Order: sequence, then structure tokens, then C-alpha cells
Amino acid sequence: MKTVVITGSTRGIGRGLAENFLASGCRVVISARSQEKVDEAVKELRAVHGEAAVTGIACDITSEQDLAGLWAFASATGPVDIWINNAGMSIVRKSLWEQSADDLRNIVDTNLTGLLLACKVALAGMLDQGHGQIWNMEGFGSTGQTNAGMAAYGATKRALNYLTASLQKEVKGTAVQVNTLSPGIVVTDLLVGDYDFSSAEWQKTRKILNILGDTVETVTPFLVRGILGAHKSGTRVAWLTGRKAFWRFLTAGFNKRDLFAGYDSQPA
Repeated sequence: MKTVVITGSTRGIGRGLAENFLASGCRVVISARSQEKVDEAVKELRAVHGEAAVTGIACDITSEQDLAGLWAFASATGPVDIWINNAGMSIVRKSLWEQSADDLRNIVDTNLTGLLLACKVALAGMLDQGHGQIWNMEGFGSTGQTNAGMAAYGATKRALNYLTASLQKEVKGTAVQVNTLSPGIVVTDLLVGDYDFSSAEWQKTRKILNILGDTVETVTPFLVRGILGAHKSGTRVAWLTGRKAFWRFLTAGFNKRDLFAGYDSQPA
């Protein structure tokens, strides 16, 4: 039974990954900043998968002490086989000069500094135990995409790929692997929170997202299968490939779907 640690896993993609790892027979350790949210998620998951299969602990990834505590908690009963750096944040889409300094510091502290610290802790633990896989979660900007209003978020995700490539060189010759997950465009609160639903820009963006986007329930089973089937450092598991995106646009006229209908009915 493999032990899997997922940061930021009480909701969204992280929660979907946890559910699919559990369904595959893995032991899962979930985490989030709030212990209350962790306890609630653990209770819900145990009701389906059993008490022994899932545990959880609060962890703020900007704190090295919290991350060390997460590693100690997860490894107390055996080695950590898979560590997924999923936790992250976004800020409202607007031009850089309109962003607050606090928001810019927070997104860098979480998406980049937090990632560095998480990799530091997980790598040290895995090298000590003699094996393990680290998976870093790509996002918009990771492979060079640019868009207005996404300067800060995209910069942190571009840095993620540089870090991942560098760490792959650092672990060369060991039994530790550093890999990449690319979920594509997944409808989560993190994605939806970036947009003003009353704006004309949103109506244009919505059409594109309905072509290229998918739900957590669609994407996460694919990602988990890819992770469990990976055996070498440098593996990239990607849901939305260029070929798939091309086919989506080609057949868009025949596939009328609205991934955001549920959000329209929510109060402002």
C-alpha cells in the first residue's frame, strides 16, 4: 500500500486526487491550512474508504515547521511514496499596476516560496528513506503562456517548471523522482474566483473555458492513473494536450456544455 501526501487537498483538484488514490488502494494524508477543514474532509473520506485509509493534519506550506510536521506525521507509520505539491492560490485578474503589494507577496510566498520549502522538506525525507516521488502541479504560465491580468500567477507557475527541471538534475543517480502534473483547465473555486461574472470579458472567456475546461471528476482519475504508472524521474502527466485542445475546438459546435451553470445561480 503506497502512502500519498497531498498538500491543499480538502477541496478542488487536491480532494479529487485524494478520492482517486483511496479508490486505488493507497493510504492518503491530506492537508490544508485549517485543521477544522482537514478534520471535516477526513471524516467524509473515512465514511467511504475506511478509517485506516486516510488521515490528515493542518499545514501552511509557507511554514517550513508546518511542512516538517506534515512529513513527520505522514512518515510515522512508514515511508512516504508520493508527495504532491498541489496547494496554491490565485489573485483577481487585473493589470500588475492595479494589484496590491500584499496580494503580490502572498501569491509568491504561497506558489513559489511554499513550493521551494515543500520540495526541500520532501526531498530531504525521501533521500533519507531511500526512495519516493515528488509531483509539482503546473498551472497557466508553466509552459510559457501569457495573458493580461495573469502576470503574477503565471510568473510563479513558470518558475515551478524551472525548479522542477533543476531538481531532476539534483536527484539524478538516486531513487528519488521529481515529476510534473498538468491538469489543464479544471473548474474549481480557484479558477472561478479569478473572474467577474458580470463583465463582458467573462462572457468571451466563458466560451473558451467551456471548450477546453473539465471538471475535477473528469481530470483527477486520469492524473492518478498516470502517477501510479510512472517509474522514472522527469515524467509529465498531462490531461489537456495540444492534440486534445485542437480536437475540442474542431468539434466545439457539436458539444454544447456549460461548466459554469452552477456558479450563475450562486449569490453574488
